[in-house]
Amino acid sequence: MIKVAIIGYGNLGRGVEQALKQNPDLELVGVFSRRNPETVQTEGAPVYELDELEAKKETIDVCILCGGSATDLPVQTPAITKNFNTIDSFDTHAKVPEHFANVDQAAKENQTVSIISTGWDPGLFSLNRLYAQSILPEGETYTFWGKGVSQGHSDALRRIDGIADAIQYTIPKNDVIERLKAGEKMELTTRDKHLRECFVVLEAGADPDAIKEAIVTMPNYFDEYDTIVHFISAEELRRDHHMMPHGGTVLRTGTTNETTKQVIEYNLQLESNPEFTASVLVAYARACARLAKEKQFGAFTVLDIAPKYLSPLDDATLRKELL
Repeated sequence: MIKVAIIGYGNLGRGVEQALKQNPDLELVGVFSRRNPETVQTEGAPVYELDELEAKKETIDVCILCGGSATDLPVQTPAITKNFNTIDSFDTHAKVPEHFANVDQAAKENQTVSIISTGWDPGLFSLNRLYAQSILPEGETYTFWGKGVSQGHSDALRRIDGIADAIQYTIPKNDVIERLKAGEKMELTTRDKHLRECFVVLEAGADPDAIKEAIVTMPNYFDEYDTIVHFISAEELRRDHHMMPHGGTVLRTGTTNETTKQVIEYNLQLESNPEFTASVLVAYARACARLAKEKQFGAFTVLDIAPKYLSPLDDATLRKELL
């Protein structure tokens, strides 16, 4: 039995608690939070203060870190990896090499294992880009995100004066995807690949025209995209936009000779982004515990992990059922 601790209990932490219930070879020791444990409502898991984590070291095989990539994980993952095997979902793509180096140093110095940037992008999409580029060296790789909620862009909307609440969906342009799959070679801009759809609740007295202009011209968020803005009531927002769907597509289009076109496609359609990401983290927690048992200390990414380490089944069964 692999004993797991959840570090942090937001949407992702809740998803990890749910995912662990579907994996009988993993047991949840508890949730560790910076908040007062009396204020954290789990689905049955005991809650402890984060300061109590080290005292329970002997009862924990793997810590699944559920904090944010902006400020939590760059600090927490190296620090906790000094005493525990860890998994995180660090997703700031440009900073993955730096994060890896910091965590790898902590893991090797303290003989622990950490698997970083585990989820679906980075994560499963990274794997599929690697497979596709290796199989079709002559070609192009395209990644499309959505349709799904962008938490960062939704937060940017809510920071505009006059907006009481809002949510934003990233939507891939399916006609472009179909043209690529048909073998058409295209040089795509940001605007060509995705559009953004915003559902906005205005504060009393706010000017909708001014708000729309502020949205569609916002640098780094909306100005490079075709952006649709809807003004709705708070009730409509709560009723129709309370879920957190997401997904996306990785396409590799290439040739195996001058006249033969090939397409590799990997697609995800998710009703709950955090619940799916949590399920990926839990599978890799199993791999983390196995690497630790084999004394393969250091930091790893999904690119380093053999697929069989994710499964609860033994090698002979995998060969029989999946090959």
